Amino acid sequence: MHIRSLLILGLPALALAACGKASEGPDNQIGPNPVLPEIHQYLLPPMAVAGPKPWKQGEMPTPGQGLRVQPFATGLIHPRSVFTLPNGDVLAVESDGPKAPINRPKDWIMGVIKSHASKVGAKAPNRITLLRDTNGDGIADQRFVFLSNLKSPFGIALVGDYLYVAATDAILRYRYTPGQTQITDTGVKLTDLPGCPIDHHWTKSLVASPDGTNLYVCVG
Repeated sequence: MHIRSLLILGLPALALAACGKASEGPDNQIGPNPVLPEIHQYLLPPMAVAGPKPWKQGEMPTPGQGLRVQPFATGLIHPRSVFTLPNGDVLAVESDGPKAPINRPKDWIMGVIKSHASKVGAKAPNRITLLRDTNGDGIADQRFVFLSNLKSPFGIALVGDYLYVAATDAILRYRYTPGQTQITDTGVKLTDLPGCPIDHHWTKSLVASPDGTNLYVCVG
């Protein structure tokens, strides 16, 4: 009786496995009419969240033959992107996205889940830090707060005497002088970008055309 019960219970599992195999493999998943798996609804979706794992002291990636890896700068808080200026100075963007609004129960649940994948520690200062290597050894020995009071910055572009910064909700323009270590003016807002209150794709990358006449920003 026990074996018969196991067989009966096992039949639905075999049927589900057969359905799953029907959509496996590349042959029936390409072309104009691919085979799509059935939708599965879950009260609690099965998933695994990878937690943060910082580099250990002295730990480095393994480079290719003839190459060497060393840290250019340490102690940055949530560095998101870097931009090298013509004189060799490196701008590091330290930022975090704006806090998402909680309008539904699932918004709160999503926040709890995503918090497990976030870096534990200080909150990002939402600034751009200038790193300078004065002796050419490949390590930044000078550090300056280049631009602060930004709203979740990410992208940077330099065109002539102007530095452009893509914050999460706008593109800003600042006058730039080669070699300067800080920008204190408020800048000029060129255009708004899709931002708050709902800002799921808060990182806005930025690049200028080769002739400097156009700026391209990526949302999402």
